[in-house]
Amino acid sequence: MLLKGEVGLRAPEPEDLDFLFAMENDRKWWHLSGTLLPFSRFDLEQYLFTADKDIFTHKQARFIIEFQGKPVGTVDLFDFEPLHKRAGVGIMIAEEFRNRNIGKTSLELLVDYAFNDLQLHQLYCNIEADNEQSLRLFQSAGFEKSCLKKEWNFRNGKPVDEWFLQLINR
Repeated sequence: MLLKGEVGLRAPEPEDLDFLFAMENDRKWWHLSGTLLPFSRFDLEQYLFTADKDIFTHKQARFIIEFQGKPVGTVDLFDFEPLHKRAGVGIMIAEEFRNRNIGKTSLELLVDYAFNDLQLHQLYCNIEADNEQSLRLFQSAGFEKSCLKKEWNFRNGKPVDEWFLQLINR
């Protein structure tokens, strides 16, 4: 487990099924991940039991964020590119646990792991332009805006701009 204070990152466990089921099936976030159908309990259970967690094979890794020993969110590395030494980052914190520095601490742990253990050169993320809370979170962790992607996503049938942010390992 990666740990800093009361915040930890760990691999998903079978007992996380109910938590992941609730998080993954919250429709208000589907547009961000391209999800069009709800996940079944069976699908998530199979993921927990059979998923090979090797980031080099699957090009992604998911961590459960724990606060005081309780799962409160997920943070992912995706589109892992070992040749180019980069990966995307996505984070989701349950609403009742936001604004407690859990997200910032989780990002600090993930950045340390990505730069020191995986030897990545950069991390990036995509954040809708009106998501000020997420923009503040990633910028507080050192990510910088690189470009604005105009009308990149659709939310409730309307186009939404999206920022591309990067953190370069200096």
